[in-house]
Amino acid sequence: MEPLTIGILSVVGIIALILIGFHVATALALVGFVAILSITGRFGVASSLLYNTAQAGVADYVYAVIPLFVVMGLFATQAGATRDLFVASAVLMGRLRGGLGVATVGANAVFAAVTGVSVASAAVFSKLAIPEMSRLGYNRRFALGIVGSSALLGMLIPPSILMIVYGVLSEQSIGRLFAAGVVPGLLVALVLSVMILVRAHRSPGLVGQEGEVSAVPLEPRRRAVLRVWPLLLLIGLVLGGMYAGWFTPTEGGAVGAAGALILALAKRSLNLAATKSILLDTGRTCAAIFLLLIAAQIYSKALTLSGLPAAVSAWVLGLGLDPIVVILAFVLVILILGCFIDSVSILLLTMPIMVPVVTALGYDLIWFGMVAIVAVEIGLLTPPFGMVVFAMKASLPPDVKVEEIFAGVMPFIVALFAALGLLIAFPGMSTFLPELLF
Repeated sequence: MEPLTIGILSVVGIIALILIGFHVATALALVGFVAILSITGRFGVASSLLYNTAQAGVADYVYAVIPLFVVMGLFATQAGATRDLFVASAVLMGRLRGGLGVATVGANAVFAAVTGVSVASAAVFSKLAIPEMSRLGYNRRFALGIVGSSALLGMLIPPSILMIVYGVLSEQSIGRLFAAGVVPGLLVALVLSVMILVRAHRSPGLVGQEGEVSAVPLEPRRRAVLRVWPLLLLIGLVLGGMYAGWFTPTEGGAVGAAGALILALAKRSLNLAATKSILLDTGRTCAAIFLLLIAAQIYSKALTLSGLPAAVSAWVLGLGLDPIVVILAFVLVILILGCFIDSVSILLLTMPIMVPVVTALGYDLIWFGMVAIVAVEIGLLTPPFGMVVFAMKASLPPDVKVEEIFAGVMPFIVALFAALGLLIAFPGMSTFLPELLF
């Protein structure tokens, strides 16, 4: 059998295995191993590649950034940073109609610079923001939509696990990707905030009594801001230090983790049990990500041996399509996959084939990374999978149905598509800051 045919069959095989319930990492590794064995005809070569990839696939220095940023977010959460951010944002909104919704978006944006995980943001803010919105009389679907859509900022504003994974797969600088994510993340936050304010203005019943209460006095506002300045200082130090060239992203993760630990100790929120739980959660999260990365590298080697990425690039170029049509087709594929599998797995499945094509078309891979990540994040809200939706469901009372959460986020998906369209139409939004800083 021709190597190219084996490559095509491997793609079909992976999709089939995932659809019948195989774990994505298992499907990638199994199909990759069988494909390499079929192409080379030597069991020793296939097993050697499997062994070497498992042993050294994630031993690179750059991968240390993943556990460091994960533990930074967990320590900051343990220190009560999330609640402080939400309270400060809510207090500063004052009498603005729809202000609590905008505050949720703002708090999520800042929290994203600590965690880098959308599902974590969804779980935390479901417990913080939904009860407060309910108290003020917010329409429940509207409140659910606000929390679900703003949770996506967790993967858009750096540091982001998706940006790290994309950087590894596309061989792009993690620092440049972090810089590129700032403007798209802020754009999504702005689009969501504008939509909340417009809907609150046009349908005041969506926000109940909010906007009719008296403005918060100066002293409570001052206290609320003072509670969050250590976290803001830590975020500024980590991101500013990376962009200024003081340290690498991995070193920035170490600085952030140490700073978050100090913050938790200063607030006396750490004990032995909490520390053990944080370390175990970090281990579980990173083990899952590293397993996926190892499996993806095995599969990527199989694809390279088959010649499929080069063949797809040649085929696409031979069609004579407008390059932007190809990009839109890739975005559509990512959105469809988002209905069924998680965000990291989508990148691991698609980027080994898409990146060579995008490169051949002459597009900037940093820009395409931002487009792909926003599309992947939208997939976290779409049925039937919608990881963010199910994370919210697990954190909310039993009377809140999954269908109700999906209905709540649907109007906000329209706003997210508008933001995605702007990023595609104006590549400079993603490339301006990396070019300026690097």
